[in-house]
Amino acid sequence: MYESLNFGFHVGDDPSAVTANRSVLGNTQFMNQVHGNEVVVIDHVLDLEPTCDALITTTKGISLAVMVADCIPLLLVSQEAVAAVHVGRAGLVNKVAIKALHHMRTLGAIEVQAILGPSICGKCYEVPFEMQQDVIADHPRAFSTTHHGTPALDLPAGLIADLTAEGVSYEASPICTFEDQLHYSHRRNNPTGRFAGVISL
Repeated sequence: MYESLNFGFHVGDDPSAVTANRSVLGNTQFMNQVHGNEVVVIDHVLDLEPTCDALITTTKGISLAVMVADCIPLLLVSQEAVAAVHVGRAGLVNKVAIKALHHMRTLGAIEVQAILGPSICGKCYEVPFEMQQDVIADHPRAFSTTHHGTPALDLPAGLIADLTAEGVSYEASPICTFEDQLHYSHRRNNPTGRFAGVISL
């Protein structure tokens, strides 16, 4: 049976097991994700996880990690800088990805490519009608309905629209975390673990 590594300390797992899982990644900076839009630049791995939803580095030898279980693990890649960004519904609304992108550009990033990892799809992310309307007011491409025709949000579509408007090329995983049993899904199983998107220069 396939067993995903859990990288999250906050989901009731044995801390020693989580530490062992994280050690597999080596010199990697994690973050205390809070669905905000704070961006932190890392030049060495910190003893404590910064509270933010985007990490950037221009330093070789450091990996950046974003943990998810339905949200989008967004990795921004350039020759000059890289970023790991946590994009859920709140992150789409507060444009954490665009804030991180702009910060990368101030650090010299020129051609930036986005990689969107597995996340919940628009057919599975059911939300109340009012919430859907609030989000699509500024992110119309995020409009979706479930397989049953109820209101939903397509977060990857909304994020891709934001990124392409900024001139960023992208690759997006077709995997839906809710449907694919090999990935953690907060919507499918709560509590559950967290898998990670990891990037380095």
